[in-house]
Amino acid sequence: MSDDGATEADSTAEPGPDADVGQGLLDVDMGPSSALAHLYRGEVHRMKLWRERLDQTTNWAVILMAAILTYAFSNQSNPHYVILIGNAAIALFLVVEARRYRAYDVWRSRVRTLQENVWATGLDEGTPMDGEWRHELAEDYRNPALKITAEEAIAHRLRRVYLPMFAILNGAWVVRVTAFGDIPWPESAAVGQIPGLVVTVGVVLLFTGGFLIACRPRDWQARGELRSEDIRDGQPRERRED
Repeated sequence: MSDDGATEADSTAEPGPDADVGQGLLDVDMGPSSALAHLYRGEVHRMKLWRERLDQTTNWAVILMAAILTYAFSNQSNPHYVILIGNAAIALFLVVEARRYRAYDVWRSRVRTLQENVWATGLDEGTPMDGEWRHELAEDYRNPALKITAEEAIAHRLRRVYLPMFAILNGAWVVRVTAFGDIPWPESAAVGQIPGLVVTVGVVLLFTGGFLIACRPRDWQARGELRSEDIRDGQPRERRED
């Protein structure tokens, strides 16, 4: 084959991968490049959007709870089981919010990876760095996946928001069936043909189950959550020597 033929074949061949793609994103001498800064800003923006979606679900759950309690106690003739229906509706909000929390954790884990291994290291060169963080972050971009289980997401939202809401609803239900009306408890807790004792046992079991899910010991997989208090007096912390 002539040289002209080889040249023509090379010009029509599909271009190969650029070996320089990705180089210089975080050089030691130059610090975080503009590309990495934009990546971080985009991840923070997506995390913020999902955080707002969580807040919207919580807000609607609080509004619904307030409306149910207002109706239940506005008139003695209003049925008490509307509070139990409220429990079911709030549980639905919990499931929706847990699903959103799992998606929110995807973006937050990426942000925390960059904060821990890029920005923390840039601010304090003595900060230890995970040597595999680039590979793990790159793999997460290639094959994004949820990082926490549905049970952990439900447990987190119960601890933060929904367990106190269920406690308020069930406490109000106990007051409603014991302090109002002429029928003594547990008969006053009856719902249709379901005896009051059965209804009461069901409420106790469901609340206990939620409490156990929220508070049982576990190894949390969600990264970057504030689960312990580190209250400072405004003074600079002393650096800990390893």
